[in-house]
Formats: sequence, structure tokens, C-alpha cells
Amino acid sequence: MNVVVAGLTLLAPAGPGGGGGGQDVQVQGYQNGRTAGVSLKNSQIVISGNGRGGKSDGYRLKRPCWYEPTQNAEEMLDFKQRTTHVDPDDLKTRPETLKPFVEKIGQEGRWWTIAHDSSDPNGLSCQLAMETYVFVPPNTTPPGGITLQDLVDIARAALTVPEPKIELNPDARSYVNLPTWVWLDNAGETTRSVTATLPGVMSATVVATLADLTIDPGTDGGRAEVRKDCGPAGTPYAKGRTFTCGVTYRRASADQSRDVYTLTVTSVWNVGVQDNVVPVVYDPIQVSATRDVEVGEVQSTVRGSK
Repeated sequence: MNVVVAGLTLLAPAGPGGGGGGQDVQVQGYQNGRTAGVSLKNSQIVISGNGRGGKSDGYRLKRPCWYEPTQNAEEMLDFKQRTTHVDPDDLKTRPETLKPFVEKIGQEGRWWTIAHDSSDPNGLSCQLAMETYVFVPPNTTPPGGITLQDLVDIARAALTVPEPKIELNPDARSYVNLPTWVWLDNAGETTRSVTATLPGVMSATVVATLADLTIDPGTDGGRAEVRKDCGPAGTPYAKGRTFTCGVTYRRASADQSRDVYTLTVTSVWNVGVQDNVVPVVYDPIQVSATRDVEVGEVQSTVRGSK
């Protein structure tokens, strides 16, 4: 059964060297240790934008494998003839291998090949459960063929944001009942975007906008009061400015582990699809960083009168 995909119209054919035909093409998204965006294998999709190279929230694709349109019948047969390697002692293997591609010569349509996200634990098993090649008539897609929704999801999985860089005042040490101001040093970058493009076919952009900042003082409300009117990036300290974002510790940290409170700041980024090309709602991206805050008692000396 062939299903028409809204928004998926082939504008230009993928040539024999354009990433199709089962070539081992890899497009890297973002991956660093346990933090991963996407790592596309055997895909023609191009990922671009300033929303890469930051911190991922570990978002996984809803569908880790899919078909992409590649060569027409003649181009695919030429590619397979040039790249199919068989045992020289088995002369029948090559004709049998090429037979499905020979049979499509003269027919209108295009071969679709399988691609997957190799950073997803289920990506390879998803691919292995599908046929490697399917031939599809013009303006239709096979079950499992990539859609605009899939492309949006790939852009979302590749989207990263900066890790918060916490600024405090006082910085080195605070004191009981003294306001500790909190803000982000990297607040200048408030918008991040990633575009996923299937060349000649379709494109989708996902945008993250810095929306809020939350503070966990590292202790309960009896020992610390949090001012929560922070906006997207907190309020830098300035003499005479009203204290609206930060923590006032009511007890010293001397009885805490390592003699400090561990303050956690979380930046919250709202995520949307540019031009709302697909009506999908994503949860915000939340990334956190910590700072140790040593809180001391204010010492005072009382002198008796003579």
C-alpha cells in the first residue's frame, strides 16, 4: 500500500553519488559521552543551525529508522552494478542480486532506502526489521517513509542549548541573611535553532527560546529563602537595584557536607516548530548547573561602655 505524504514532493533527484543507493553515509548531529543528539547513518539529511554543540536533554526520536527517496530505476541499477561484490566462484550470485533492480528498468518511480539514528539503542534493530530497498511510484511514499513530522523530530533530537554559567554576588562567600544574587553569564544567547533538510525534498526548523530560570538553594525553606522573579536569565547585581532573583540563607553552611550548600540553577528553554509546519508540542528543554555556596555567620564585636 502506498500512502501520499502531505508536504513531501520530490523537487530534484538524488544522483548516484548523492548519498543514496545504500552507501555508508553518516551525518553527525551532537554526541559527547552520555549526552547525545542524533547520529544519522545512511541518510541524506543535512543538520544545520546554531543549536548544536551545547547540552542535549537526551531527547530520542519517536521513530529511529525510516525510508528516504534516492535514485530512479536506471541510476540505482548502475550504482548496484558498480558496487555489488560477490564470490567469484559463485557466478549466479551477481545476477540474482541485481534481478530486483533490473526488473524496475523503464518504470516510473524511485527507490527508497533505509536510514537510522545509530545513537539510539533501538535504531539498528528498527532498521533490520525493514527491507533495505523499496521501489515507489511517483508522489507516493512507502509505509515507514520519512514524513515532515519525522524531519521535525530529527531537528528536535539534534537541538542543544548552552549549559548555564552561574554568576553570584557575593561570589566567593556569602553570609547569613545577606542576599546572594543569581544570574547567568551566558544570557546573551537566548535563541537556538536546528534545521533538518532532506535536500530537494523538504526542510524543517525547530527553535528553542530561553524562557525561565529556576533556583534550588540546596536546602529546605527553613534555612533559605528563594527570590523567584528571575525572568529568563536572572538579575545581575548592581548597587541600588532591587533584589528579585537569588537566595537569602538563614543558617550558616558549617554543618553541611563539605561545609557548603550546593545551589542548582536550571535554565528553561521553550521549544517550538518554526512556521508551525507540523502542529506538534514539545516539552521545554531544561538544563542545570551547580555552584557551591559557603555561608558564614556575620561576626560582631560588642564593646562595653566605660
